[in-house]
Amino acid sequence: MCRGLASLPSTCLERAKGLKARFGCLFQKPDLSHKMDKLRVTPEECMKWKESFDRLLANKHGLCAFRAFLVSEYSEENLTFYLACEDYRNTTSTSKLSVKAKKIYEEYIGSDAPREVNIDHETRAITKRNLEQPSLSCFELAQTKIYLLMEKDCYPRFLRSATYCELTRSMSRKIGQRTGGDEKTRK
Repeated sequence: MCRGLASLPSTCLERAKGLKARFGCLFQKPDLSHKMDKLRVTPEECMKWKESFDRLLANKHGLCAFRAFLVSEYSEENLTFYLACEDYRNTTSTSKLSVKAKKIYEEYIGSDAPREVNIDHETRAITKRNLEQPSLSCFELAQTKIYLLMEKDCYPRFLRSATYCELTRSMSRKIGQRTGGDEKTRK
């Protein structure tokens, strides 16, 4: 028998509320360009996301749109793992390395990890061995595998998604309106 939302752990509910608050605007279909306007995405910025996966990840609005897409595809854990590894590599305190490494491993790589990423057994074993002596590069192999998976699979699907296509169409219309408006002014 379904006990409803009240039966879920509070952390699940908090996470769901956080995701809805951060990305809810991207899930509403009617006028996506209007929603992205609120995020202050320029047409040029949106068009540059298709130039490279790195360019998409480097742009805060592109990252937000890509994350929303991954949530809709039930594969957000790939991006959150990648970003957690980036944060880990930027850790300056050696005393925090071990704690952060353990947290990332338990969240994404360990057996029965709640947000387990799809990596092969060998990569998983190497990463586990690397944690015996945590260093800034202990997740490098796993992070690279997930990056390549996103670049070769998720990113092309994002570029073909209805969300991105509609966004670029509406942005193209805006660029056309700006250019057309300039020509009318000159005449």
